[in-house]
Amino acid sequence: MTIHIADRMSRLGTETAFEVLAQARVLEAQGHEVIHLEIGEPDFATPDNIIDAAIRAMRGGATHYTPASGILEVREATAAYVTRETGVPTAAQNIVITPGSKNILLFALLSLVNPGDEVIIPDPGYPIYRSLVDFVEATPVSWPVRQANGFRPDPEELRALITARTRMLIVNSPQNPTGGMLLREDTEAIALLAQEHDLIVLSDEIYRRLVYEGEHVSLFGIDGMAERTILMDGLSKAWAMCGWRLGFGTMPVEIARRMDTLMINSSSCAAAFAQWAAVEAFDSPESDQAVDRMVIDFRERRDALVAALNGIPGITCHSPHGAFYVFPDISATGWNDRELAHALLHEMGVAALPGTSFGPGGEGHLRLSYANSIDNLMTGADRIASFLGAAVAG
Repeated sequence: MTIHIADRMSRLGTETAFEVLAQARVLEAQGHEVIHLEIGEPDFATPDNIIDAAIRAMRGGATHYTPASGILEVREATAAYVTRETGVPTAAQNIVITPGSKNILLFALLSLVNPGDEVIIPDPGYPIYRSLVDFVEATPVSWPVRQANGFRPDPEELRALITARTRMLIVNSPQNPTGGMLLREDTEAIALLAQEHDLIVLSDEIYRRLVYEGEHVSLFGIDGMAERTILMDGLSKAWAMCGWRLGFGTMPVEIARRMDTLMINSSSCAAAFAQWAAVEAFDSPESDQAVDRMVIDFRERRDALVAALNGIPGITCHSPHGAFYVFPDISATGWNDRELAHALLHEMGVAALPGTSFGPGGEGHLRLSYANSIDNLMTGADRIASFLGAAVAG
């Protein structure tokens, strides 16, 4: 039998972090030691109080289907959290809870973007943006994110990219892969452009709680933006709940209704016990304290890794203001970013991602996650230095 794969599958990309993780696991199974700097996952355990809340929920019967957009009380708690964080009065009807935040991105594109429409995406940026825009047969338009500008995309460059076919703008701050953050003035300028050109904005704020300098300014919270913005967030990063697969979106009611229909036609609902765990994450002082401790540890790790990388000839590393990634410029080493990432994994046991995995604008960079211990981060940096030194000497 010949299996004919649908044409649409050729338009889907991938997330290189998971591919490199799989390669690293194979090497580990063969007895090699690998320093994992590739995966965007906190190495902290989910706080005990959140785990306990999920267990209580399961024992209390939270093991069944829920409404597609989420349990009403959980959506109310999520809306209250969004109101506290953004200052925008938000109701349960504005909330859709999904098994992972990627669903919010996919559902937004399916609901609002037609084939041939243009969607402006950050470049470098989270690779699933481009992948899913391609998948729905829209056109991704790159908005440069440059190290020379502190990895803040420039609103003036955005203005030049908007055309009559532009339908949606995707913004991510704090940003994956660079850790860059928009300033308030940037956010306000972007909001004005979105309103002027009647654009829908998807604001990916999954790293909003992981900020080390400055303040996170939500696009959703800018006057006039709640009616045209989908705020994409989730529990994975701040509360170390990647494996719980719980995301949520905040949006106008008309869009939420369409996402509810898409949930019915796809995942049915997010896990009930995970939804109740989210209430504990949003509402308990213990959860806030756990996030605060994580931020302190991440800041220490960031500082140590940035200093170590900047001490390696040929590497320049900007200190990120949020998230848990560094995006060093390795172009002066003479290495292609994909070739260097491959060599570091297979010759030195350091798993890192090439910058071009995040778009053409990532050329000449690597992405390293500092969601690992300082000892492992320093070992990884030492191995990179040794490899480049040996390569230069060779």
